[in-house]
Amino acid sequence: MRKETDYSPLLQQIEQWSAAEGFDAFAVTDLELDEANRQLDRWLNRGYQADMHWIDDRRELRADPTLLVPSAVRAICFRMNYLPPDTRPLQVLENPSQAYIARYALGRDYHKTIRRRLARVADRIAAYAGEQLHQRPFVDSAPVLEKPLAARAGLGWVGKNTLVLQREVGSWFFLGEILTSLPLALTGDPQADECGKCRACMTCCPTQAFPEPYVLDARRCISWLTIENSGPIPQSLRKPMGNRVFGCDDCQLVCPWNRDAATSPESDFSPRHGLEQSQLVELFQWDRQTWEEKTAGSPIRRTGYEGWQRNLAVGLGNGPASSEAMASLNNWTGESSLVAEHIEWAIGQLSGRSDNNEPG
Repeated sequence: MRKETDYSPLLQQIEQWSAAEGFDAFAVTDLELDEANRQLDRWLNRGYQADMHWIDDRRELRADPTLLVPSAVRAICFRMNYLPPDTRPLQVLENPSQAYIARYALGRDYHKTIRRRLARVADRIAAYAGEQLHQRPFVDSAPVLEKPLAARAGLGWVGKNTLVLQREVGSWFFLGEILTSLPLALTGDPQADECGKCRACMTCCPTQAFPEPYVLDARRCISWLTIENSGPIPQSLRKPMGNRVFGCDDCQLVCPWNRDAATSPESDFSPRHGLEQSQLVELFQWDRQTWEEKTAGSPIRRTGYEGWQRNLAVGLGNGPASSEAMASLNNWTGESSLVAEHIEWAIGQLSGRSDNNEPG
């Protein structure tokens, strides 16, 4: 094994390779995660993970990255900006007839894009090193504490909205990492927390999902409610959802560090099928075949067709009581009891019924 200092030319190569693959920054850190693990244990003990049982089930892998990659000593962390230009998120949120979809989900599934590019960088690292390495690329579907690693590497700090923030570019970026046994030199120091006294992300959250700074209660988070949640949406949280039918960006949209957020030229993240400004009625009328065609290769597949219709029914119930909306809901012919429940709620909202406000 060469000495650590022999790898400095390799770091320069990684910088070039990562830029060529579309990554906007990279940094190297060690795997010290003691404090991050303590924070995760506190979060789990409070039940804030909702029904995301895979977090508990794979707890030991998150605690010790060497269980994923034997002999790993470093994480090479990468950042890729994803915000498409000119999608006008605030205007969509303010138009109750339109469907708001989290900006990350407007294009192709980022997991495939980033994993493929990380794999190419990892292959080049292995070829350059010319020795037997233990290494593996990861994107956020794996049990890796990528936000603490990215913050430790110096790619930003974890803000009060639990996202990684970077003062020059904001927070509209994806993270990925390569765990490796190569003892690369550490490239930077953790950035200071610059949230200060700001609580904009916490106070703007439609469902009040932040019980305290730096802590997210997934049970109240619209992203969890509309994507990971496979059951009914609690009635008390349906009105606050507004027209957000897949994910939520509010805590990013109000963040001062996102006033001049970096946008991405990456074509994979560009909106497809006009999803950045679609009408709720139009999307609700997609049959299953249309949905499968329009969401092929999209993150929206995560919620499933039933979850998609459930979310849109809530959006319609929170929108204007137009004849088109009422007809679309009343003419639904599906068989899902889950969707039917939310359609009934939506029709009640639009009809002005007063018996739809039972506690959730």
